[in-house]
Amino acid sequence: MSTPTSPPSSDSPDPTGDPAGHGDAARSPAPSWKRLGIVGGAIVGAVALVAGIVAVGGAGGDAPAPAASAGSPVIEDHSANTVVDTEWLAANLDDPDVAVIEVSTEPGLYERGHIPGATNYVWTTDFVSTVNRDVVSREDFTELTRRTGIDPDTTVVLYGDRDNWFAAWGAWVFTLYGHENVTVLDGGRGAWEAEGRPLSVDAPAAGQGTWEAAEADPDLRAFLPEVIEIARAAESGGTTGTDLVDIRGAAEFSGEIFAPEGFQETAVRAGHIPGAVNVAWAEAVDEDGRFKPVDELREIYAAQGVDGSRPVVVYCRIGERASHTWFVLSQILGYDVKLYDGSWTEYGNTVGVPVVNEAGTVWGVA
Repeated sequence: MSTPTSPPSSDSPDPTGDPAGHGDAARSPAPSWKRLGIVGGAIVGAVALVAGIVAVGGAGGDAPAPAASAGSPVIEDHSANTVVDTEWLAANLDDPDVAVIEVSTEPGLYERGHIPGATNYVWTTDFVSTVNRDVVSREDFTELTRRTGIDPDTTVVLYGDRDNWFAAWGAWVFTLYGHENVTVLDGGRGAWEAEGRPLSVDAPAAGQGTWEAAEADPDLRAFLPEVIEIARAAESGGTTGTDLVDIRGAAEFSGEIFAPEGFQETAVRAGHIPGAVNVAWAEAVDEDGRFKPVDELREIYAAQGVDGSRPVVVYCRIGERASHTWFVLSQILGYDVKLYDGSWTEYGNTVGVPVVNEAGTVWGVA
């Protein structure tokens, strides 16, 4: 399997995070998702998504979802309801029931040109609390989305730079707070630009949306005590029945480095959580930034023992890279997944918890 060579994320110089190389949209056409086996734009109707997501674009056909690979208990292909392509989006930009949101990492990128009609959400202020280390509050997120015209039946399409890394974070926050129609543009901003599609410098007018964020879904977020329980069980040779996936690069996972060069968020210890397997987030995308086919995605994670038969917890360094894997595993493959957004900067700074350090570094010294 080749390592994607798409542009690096803002969290690391390399897309793997390893610098060493190491709505219902009933009034809209169904998303055309041919790459993942949905022929001619036909999609699975009314599939109940993980975390209660209602199917998007169910009017597109009644073709059955592809069967899962052998040994996997999950048979649905959720991609038809959670991923749209550039062709579908271009045809639906004027649909009042579709809201397009850019979540990019490069400062000023949105202002220099964005998908026409798209609203700009800044991940460091719009999706997180600016006072506490936490996600944005329910009240503040309700206010934000109403200002940008989000209604309960709005189909939200998120996209961004760096292979949709922070667009996936936005999808997690929307889903965490109970929005039912959340999708991601396949290939993100890079795919739109590569096809020569139009960009605009005009920001949309403020909206008057009516959607209200629900209480955060506890089934989508893991906290430190749960992760410590998994780690201690793994350390003692037992199991809690949960798969733990570290999506950082190999050098971070082994403890060779604390964090990618140039980034200040780090921990006093290097390594990974006991029991974790390592599948870098960028393994899920092709060189053009689009998601790999469903069957290939299943194989990538199944090779590390993650096949959907057990609940999954994903983590990275500060939580955002892991949202991309959360999206792949839960929203495309339909697995039961929590995001541990405290991630390594919380766990690696916690006193009295077990750490695996394959590189033999202690306090940064080999």
